[in-house]
Amino acid sequence: MTEIGFYQLLSTPLERALPKLLERALKGGYRAVVMAGSAERVALLDAALWTYDEASFLPHGTAQDGMAERQPIYLTALDENPNGANMLVLTEGVQPADLSGFERCLDIFDGRDETALRAARERWKALKAAGHSLTYWEQTPSGWEKKA
Repeated sequence: MTEIGFYQLLSTPLERALPKLLERALKGGYRAVVMAGSAERVALLDAALWTYDEASFLPHGTAQDGMAERQPIYLTALDENPNGANMLVLTEGVQPADLSGFERCLDIFDGRDETALRAARERWKALKAAGHSLTYWEQTPSGWEKKA
């Protein structure tokens, strides 16, 4: 079963939190697919990963860049894994058809949005019932705090 972490954003938007999570993923030896809700959102996340920190570089790409198999981080609005990733990062409540090809999954949601919060709770219940190992992380001013 896939190890799934729910990440509740409370103090920064996805565009600022995602790069740090992806840095940690790469350091941990993961290849990642980031699944967003639309092509427009993919373009925004792509730009954010290029500009979030002048002193950092996160190797990543999108379908427009080509050579998906060579990208350690691949951004998409489709349910796909063209870079052979072992980590799936879900944003905006998107859900893949199948998690079985991934060791880890990060479900990142806006904890300040009541609709997003309710939807995350429903995903939690469904994934727990399916037998996945779940953890819950809450964003604090000093970083991520494990709550469950």
